[in-house]
Amino acid sequence: MSNQPNQAIILFDGVCHFCSGAVQFIINRDRKGYFRFASLQSTVAKSLLADQPELQNTDSIILIENGQYFTMSTAVLRIAKNLEGPWKLLFPAHIIPSIFRDLLYRYFARHRYRWFGKAQVCMIPTAEMRERFLDL
Repeated sequence: MSNQPNQAIILFDGVCHFCSGAVQFIINRDRKGYFRFASLQSTVAKSLLADQPELQNTDSIILIENGQYFTMSTAVLRIAKNLEGPWKLLFPAHIIPSIFRDLLYRYFARHRYRWFGKAQVCMIPTAEMRERFLDL
């Protein structure tokens, strides 16, 4: 399964309350439907990552765009670049070396369950959102 040139795929932690909220945030600011979604726990994600052994145990965001895989702060900035509104103004932060950006990202990711909680099962999208998900 590959994404089309005018679409990108976001793999997210489906049991993370913050991550599920972030997906809803993205959908609300992506009216053109550029992003599609699948939880990291899904068979779709496992299939998409089959030829990416270094990413198969990742438990945070992965962006697949134009055949390339982006993680951590780079994924977040590339997503922001494609959102409507002021969020695209975050993209110039990509000039900061990822080693520094990812320190902050890893700190947040390490504490996200404690701060926002963790569900027992992956989020179930609303009927309006279902078409944007690959694993339903």
